Amino acid sequence: MMTTAEQTYRSRAPWWFNLAGHLLEPWVRIRRDPAEPATLLQGDAPVCYVIERDGFSDALILDRACREAGLPSPMQPLPHTRRRRSVFALARRDGWIFGRSRQRSPNEPLGQLVRSLEGFPERDIQIVPVSIYVGRAPTRESGWFSVLFSENWVVVGRFRRMLAFLLNGRDTVVHFSAPVSLRAALNEQAEVRPERFARKMARVLRTHFRRIRAAVIGPDLSHRRTVVDAVLNAEPVRSAITSTAAKENISYAKAWQRAHKMMMEIAADYSHPVVRSASFLLRNFWNKLYDGITMHHFDKARAAAPGYEVVYVPSHRSHADYLLMSYQLHASGVVVPHIAAGVNLNLPVIGPFLRRGGAFFLRRSFKGNALYSVVFNEYVAQLIDRGVPMEYFIEGGRSRTGRLLAPRAGMLVMTVRAFLRAPRRPVLFQPVYIGYEKLMEGKSYIGELSGKPKEKESLIGLIRGLGVLRQRYGHVALNFGEPIELTPMLDAASTNWRDTTTDPNAKPEWLGSVVDQLAEKIQININRAADVNPINLLALALLSTPKHAMAESDLLAQLDLLKALLEELPYSDRMTLTPMAPDAIIQYGEQMGWITRVRHPLGDVLTVEGEPAVLLSYFRNNVLHLTATAAWVACCFLNNRRMSRASVQRLGRIIYPFIQGELFLPWDADGFGVQLQATIDFFVRRGLLETTGDGRVLERGPGQDDAAYQLKIIARSLIQAFERYYIAIAALVKNGPHTITASELENVCTLTAQRLSLLSEPLAPEFFDKALFRGFIQKLRERRVVWTDANGKLDYDAALEGMVRDARVILAREMRHAILKITGSEGEKEPTRAPPVPEPEPEPPSLTLTPPPGPPESMNTSEELHERHVIAEHREHEHAPPDHEND
Repeated sequence: MMTTAEQTYRSRAPWWFNLAGHLLEPWVRIRRDPAEPATLLQGDAPVCYVIERDGFSDALILDRACREAGLPSPMQPLPHTRRRRSVFALARRDGWIFGRSRQRSPNEPLGQLVRSLEGFPERDIQIVPVSIYVGRAPTRESGWFSVLFSENWVVVGRFRRMLAFLLNGRDTVVHFSAPVSLRAALNEQAEVRPERFARKMARVLRTHFRRIRAAVIGPDLSHRRTVVDAVLNAEPVRSAITSTAAKENISYAKAWQRAHKMMMEIAADYSHPVVRSASFLLRNFWNKLYDGITMHHFDKARAAAPGYEVVYVPSHRSHADYLLMSYQLHASGVVVPHIAAGVNLNLPVIGPFLRRGGAFFLRRSFKGNALYSVVFNEYVAQLIDRGVPMEYFIEGGRSRTGRLLAPRAGMLVMTVRAFLRAPRRPVLFQPVYIGYEKLMEGKSYIGELSGKPKEKESLIGLIRGLGVLRQRYGHVALNFGEPIELTPMLDAASTNWRDTTTDPNAKPEWLGSVVDQLAEKIQININRAADVNPINLLALALLSTPKHAMAESDLLAQLDLLKALLEELPYSDRMTLTPMAPDAIIQYGEQMGWITRVRHPLGDVLTVEGEPAVLLSYFRNNVLHLTATAAWVACCFLNNRRMSRASVQRLGRIIYPFIQGELFLPWDADGFGVQLQATIDFFVRRGLLETTGDGRVLERGPGQDDAAYQLKIIARSLIQAFERYYIAIAALVKNGPHTITASELENVCTLTAQRLSLLSEPLAPEFFDKALFRGFIQKLRERRVVWTDANGKLDYDAALEGMVRDARVILAREMRHAILKITGSEGEKEPTRAPPVPEPEPEPPSLTLTPPPGPPESMNTSEELHERHVIAEHREHEHAPPDHEND
């Protein structure tokens, strides 16, 4: 039964209007945006609604939406005017089938409203733009046929609008915008005549409706021929066609045909019906494949997007990334972006489907094909100029190790240059972290990391791979990171960057540094939005043991420690952590088939063996950066019982640039120092470390102690990185200066790491990843520890000797000996084995001397002596019997 308020509300409309609304009410389900639009109104001024297109169904929907939201009725007379209704449309729809829009109508009602305020300065009218979309609400799909009549940019006739209303009425969105004070707008345009003001107001409203429609259902691209023609007629492309024709001695027409063929290979053919149909299919597909897909911080990303050209830049870990992002964005009411995909995915059947879903294809390399490069650059520029949201993966390919790969800046350069050409719409980069609990491509990744060639994508291969769909892959998380605006970065790089917009081929000298900073910031913000799931935590714990096995009690304690570390010292405000308790995490790991329980009378053991252990390293690497600071502190106590805080800080500052470059950590040197201090304090609170000497000296328990064991587990997650660094340094010293190139050093390091992996305990596949060695060597060159001579050979600074000395504090003697033996290096003279020495006494008084004034991290004379004492003490321990070697 209707309430008195609803009865009063309906009495404002004609009886036939109310009857139609009553009859069609079961066919309509409205979702308001915002849910409580009444909060948008300002004061008691009369309200006049303006809708984009005239239509009986639109009036019915608006009337019902206002009634349900408690807003003034659009069917009531507007006070102080001759208007019988408090609503008008910008365009009138004519015709029964196709329809035509007439845009003469808004000036008359706007003129009436303006005249009603003349001579009455106390009067005001609130203009509320209302956008109505029938068949766009993403929470429900009603069938294949209804997709054909979903909301789009075409102005349809009354018959098609009626079919859309009947088929998709339950998927209706009514978007209320903030009201515009007509009095305030008039005061701002005091010198403008009322007729001209009405025309200007109508243009502003039409622009507003176009912007809202583009945000909800996507930009108006009509057909890809529209974009293709625009690209081929652009001046840079015409010049490139002319140049190609002259260079290859062919006709302009033939060169044009070649450019046209390239464009048809590249361009997306975005189709709203296909996207909605794909969403219909994918909903059931995801339900069979995953146990759930969650998004975090999407509300923040959505709030930041209006008014910007949005470029989504997710991490790339699976082929499912493309579909997951598009599906989740569409399901959340956001337009699906155009996605840059490798041309290897342009397969029969699959390629056309992806193309209509917004994929545009690019070749792996543009080298040697100037025409293709110009055509592709112009296509990207056209998309940005038209306000089309885009998505691409700056890693260039899927990560086979679980770490973020070094960025490839090609698409970023194109995006920045396209914006510089036409900076009408600011660009916003939206990083997204995609986290899985199991990967469909896991086994193929293992093969590729072991040296097998990457299998070429094919339709037959895709059909053969459908067997993976019989498995379950747990949960998936999409975490939206802190967005990055391009304009402030350009302002910081050059105050006159806008002057470059006049030349489409301009390459300012600061462009490279801006793109590099942008790429690094994107990767950092992706990592800051990491999602820590139960599989990540199990991998961090179990893979840090020699046999990848732990007693259940130890594993429970380690999981509790890791969760406490991430909760008390959160990596960022965008990081998310599983709410599961440690016992639930273990149970979940068993259900997912990652870990195996071995029953034993003295207590069960949890283990991971063989192929699952290698696969699990992928999920450890996803979140390795979150525990990097804790792992560094713990590494300092792998082979030392005692170290000063200042020593941990000093060595941390030396090693930090290399860890930062590998894991894309967010802090500068000072920020990392703060994190180190906070981590040390956490370990002290948890009883893993003790302090002496007024807190200046840190000490761990003996090797058999539970606290020492927990520290060792944390340390081993990062120790392989330091072993890789030592391999590179030892190999370089072994070959000597001016004898080896950077590429040759990479190969030597990779072979050394592979052999070391065969001779020692099982190591993670990325231990011999050439890209990681390349990144370390590049960082050495950036810091001028290593440089290239005139012949392209590597030369190095004496600082390498200091790095070798510092490595003795962190790496075990056996590992250093193994590396030196494989490389044949004599750069480090290891001391001869001394007789066993007893457990050292408590720290000598010299370690607790009060330091001279100055920052604790500065290396003054007394601290140098202290550091030498610690290293000397460590060397004494190295000669102890095996049972005491780690004490």
